[in-house]
Amino acid sequence: MAKSKAQFEMTSFGLYEGWDNKSKELPSIRNFTTKIPATLDVEFGFILEVKKGKGLKLDYTIYHPNIPDKKGNVLEPFSGDVYVRNNNWEFYLGDTLWSPIHDKVGDWRMVIECDGKIVAEKTFTVLEEYADGEIQFWKNRGY
Repeated sequence: MAKSKAQFEMTSFGLYEGWDNKSKELPSIRNFTTKIPATLDVEFGFILEVKKGKGLKLDYTIYHPNIPDKKGNVLEPFSGDVYVRNNNWEFYLGDTLWSPIHDKVGDWRMVIECDGKIVAEKTFTVLEEYADGEIQFWKNRGY
């Protein structure tokens, strides 16, 4: 009998509540968007649902704008891999902004591949013009 083909679906993307990578719980979506405010510690990314894929290896990469390291060299894209743990599994791929903010502005492309094929990708645009927008307005008021 032939093995069932894995199914991949991006179930949410955008801004999320703070995420603890040591927790089994995935972050909660705050706002579906690809426009990200340039503010410290903002959490953004997407959740990929994988069905019928137990044991598959997923490779992920986060391409960020030309962010310099402390020596002024452009940081390499952040990448890694993860194995699908069961046949109905969810994975959060995301990032957050750190100081200084001005060099984090631009496009952040997040990609997940399986067997060399892209199964999910999303580009987020970090913009300073959104930093003082509605999200920051409510955040400053404790919401």
